[in-house]
Amino acid sequence: MKLVHKDIDKHGTGHVVLVPEEAEDMWHAYNLVMVGDTVKSTTIRKVQTESSTGSTTSSKVRTMLTIAVEAIDFDTQACVLRVKGRNIEENQYVKMGAYHTLDLELNRKFTLHKAEWDSVALERIDQACDPTQNADLGAVVMQEGLAYICLITSSMTLVRAKIDTIIPRKRKGQCSQHDKAMTRFYDQVMQGVLRHINFDVVKCILVASPGFVKDQFYDFMFQEALKSENRVLLDNKPKFLLTHSSSGFKHSLKEVLQDPSVTARLSDTKAASEVKALQDFYAMMQTDPQRAFYGIRHVEAAFSQEAVETLLVSDELFRARDVATRKRYVHLVDGVRDNGGIVRIFSSLHVSGEQLNQLSGIAAILRFPINDPESDSEEVFSGEEA
Repeated sequence: MKLVHKDIDKHGTGHVVLVPEEAEDMWHAYNLVMVGDTVKSTTIRKVQTESSTGSTTSSKVRTMLTIAVEAIDFDTQACVLRVKGRNIEENQYVKMGAYHTLDLELNRKFTLHKAEWDSVALERIDQACDPTQNADLGAVVMQEGLAYICLITSSMTLVRAKIDTIIPRKRKGQCSQHDKAMTRFYDQVMQGVLRHINFDVVKCILVASPGFVKDQFYDFMFQEALKSENRVLLDNKPKFLLTHSSSGFKHSLKEVLQDPSVTARLSDTKAASEVKALQDFYAMMQTDPQRAFYGIRHVEAAFSQEAVETLLVSDELFRARDVATRKRYVHLVDGVRDNGGIVRIFSSLHVSGEQLNQLSGIAAILRFPINDPESDSEEVFSGEEA
């Protein structure tokens, strides 16, 4: 994300001008734009004109519109953010108060104005505009006949390709069909790796599977690379890391990222720090449950006693339509930081974020054990966003 201009006063009111430059930037934009904000961008509008004879002609014109946001929709596949609202500035082609949907796309500048920029939104801009935040981790999760090629960024897990083929079973004395099918499968996965992983950016590629599938694929890939003198693969051979997973499905990434040998290799990535924080939380729940709380009421009770050491919170909570609900979570984040605590904001599109959302979206590791406050089991996570 490129920050073109920033003008926010001491009261937190102002605007920023941003240019999304890659797919993940659209995810950051989705987390920044809220109902009630003002967005200004270029758009195409169909305009009808009437001639002196009464005949009408329609044409499409590009114009600049400013709308008050009423609805937001994010298309993760096309990486397009659609923002719907009423026009609030005079325009040659669009009447004041007329509805329009702006498509915020890659490399198209837009201006976002908020009546109040809170600390979470400002941190999101700093994170999005930090050039070091890239998809520096690739992963191939596989089993016989099935493979997922993923890019793991600091905010999300992107499935770039799924390879699904039928592998015949081995029969006594007849293994040729099985072996040929596996060779074709490994070749498809190798082509997918070359097509979807940018080795100039990615620091490490995890290859995970049950059994020996990963080892056979690894051997096949580099034998083929030697035959074809593929310098891209040969030069980046040290970046590949083989590890075990229980299956070849995407959800197995959770256990892969928790593997100590993998964590050591990925110690400089944000994705690893999120996974480590969640792992520490689960470990604390098992060894000292009075120092591991989840659910907003439990966490607020711990915060009131200045007991929160690490706060784990899903970015989905900050997209609440109710301003008071969002402020409640922002106040908690600011308070924990003021007390010297650590705040980890998880992306709901990341494997670790999906797991945290199953725990209501908010959890805390405490400095010291405290008694369990009144149960908030009747409080449902989805109700927080209503």
